[in-house]
Amino acid sequence: MAEDNSYESMLCVKPEVHVYRIPPRASNRGYRAADWKLDEPAWSGRMKITAKGKMAYIKLEDKNTGELFAQAPVEQYPGCVVEAVTDSSRYFVIRIEDGNGRHAFIGLGFADRGDSFDFNVALQDHFKWVKQEGELAKLEASQSAAPKLDLSFKEGQTIKISIGNIKKKDAGGAKQRPMAGGLLPPPPGAKAGGILPPPGGAQTVPLAQANTAPLLDFGSPVPAPQPSSDVWGDFTSAGSNSSTDAVKSGWVQFS
Repeated sequence: MAEDNSYESMLCVKPEVHVYRIPPRASNRGYRAADWKLDEPAWSGRMKITAKGKMAYIKLEDKNTGELFAQAPVEQYPGCVVEAVTDSSRYFVIRIEDGNGRHAFIGLGFADRGDSFDFNVALQDHFKWVKQEGELAKLEASQSAAPKLDLSFKEGQTIKISIGNIKKKDAGGAKQRPMAGGLLPPPPGAKAGGILPPPGGAQTVPLAQANTAPLLDFGSPVPAPQPSSDVWGDFTSAGSNSSTDAVKSGWVQFS
């Protein structure tokens, strides 16, 4: 993948860091911050971590003027350029370069443990991104080198698709919905001869011939209904003061 090496991005900025002179490494166990003169830093200022392409740069600058004090190019992390001490999480040993091929090791310390955590995470995230970009570039190179599978139709080539288990619909397949059963009641004034009698042989009794008094007297027996020549009969409603009221048109009137 093509990279724009002219673009420099900012990864981390810490307004105050301290630089220490460190003694030579005594053993292979690593550096110890307790061996430094922590109360007498050699320099204090601002630290920046920038990225340009795959490289990261630790820059130590004057916090007032911005003048560069030292710079440490980082090609990989963890690595030999940045090394944590064995007895604290706030101090590191970094290898700085002067641009002429010469390098030196200095101690770098943070006043707050959160600042050292940000310093560590900024470098880890950058080189994690570099690793992912490298893997993506390898994948693209392998895909471009592999022969492409040609799935296009050749000239005159056809295909046949067979779809089974599909039933054809009948031409007159729409089933008629069943008619709703039962008869509607006759309209007012309909003749009795044109209407069929109710099912079951039951006959209706006109309420006009019945005595309404037994309706209010639950203790007396109700007289047997008398058959009527009218199929539907005349319906009446019981009033509070009158015994019976004739119903007009053969239908019940509600008062």
